[in-house]
Amino acid sequence: QTSFYGRFRHFLDIIDPRTLFVTESHLKEAVQLLEDYKHGTLPPGVTNKELWEAQKIKQAIIHPDTNETIFMPFRMSGYIPFGTPIVVGLLLPNQTLASTVFWQWLNQSHNACVNYANRNATKPSPTSKFIQGYLGAVISAVSIAVGLNVLVQRANKFTPATRLLIQRFVPFPAVASANICNVVLMRHTELEEGIDVLDNNGNIVGSSRIAAKHALLETALTRVVLPMPILVLPPIIMSILEKTSLLRSRPRMILPVQSLVCLAAFGLALPLAISLFPQMSEIETSRLEPEIAMATTSKTVVYNKGL
Repeated sequence: QTSFYGRFRHFLDIIDPRTLFVTESHLKEAVQLLEDYKHGTLPPGVTNKELWEAQKIKQAIIHPDTNETIFMPFRMSGYIPFGTPIVVGLLLPNQTLASTVFWQWLNQSHNACVNYANRNATKPSPTSKFIQGYLGAVISAVSIAVGLNVLVQRANKFTPATRLLIQRFVPFPAVASANICNVVLMRHTELEEGIDVLDNNGNIVGSSRIAAKHALLETALTRVVLPMPILVLPPIIMSILEKTSLLRSRPRMILPVQSLVCLAAFGLALPLAISLFPQMSEIETSRLEPEIAMATTSKTVVYNKGL
């Protein structure tokens, strides 16, 4: 987890969509196996491979702070299967104002729920805070997207072909800026109350607002990087493919081909983006609040950045 490549391999496990089909009984078996390992009471014959598989299942399905099962569409392993149809919708050409609003609303609603489900949950968050954050995130996202689209449509100096190309790229700045709003608004409780920081032995040292700022900044940066390949590569690839004789003679193939291109881009972008920072991030104690620095002899503490 200390290297980008190590984190990339780890998150390929976390986002494996096959974990969506793990049954409740299989999940309980995996958790029990890890508990037995921790207490040195493993049944004979259990292999390292079985232990790593159990670890993969637990990390993909269970929240590290609450130890509760994350709802399937909002797990990281569900992000690509449930998010790809939305990405295809965002990139459809010749969008109307209504369709732009719909796809941006759907995208940011999904993002809001993913951000909330994978937040740092060391402090309880009331439902009212979730609703406030959700409304703020969705309204800001849709406003940014619609505003950019209106600007493009009013740019009469561009040729129709150029305008269409620009419209295809509008989703990226719209989604990237909206994603930042989404993360901050969905997790603003962490900024107000702080998040738990732990010493080298896993003991809670205190609750830090400074660590919460770092957690949200790192998560927001991943949400800017995430849409880059998803929303920039497909328009470039599709503008090339649409000129081929295959798609010119078979226009009905355009949507299925675009869906496959989006799926491939999403599958590449997600592990790359969330591998930028470790989930359990480290920070020097001297950079935190004085009361936390005085409460431990550890030079560094760790906190769950959230995904």
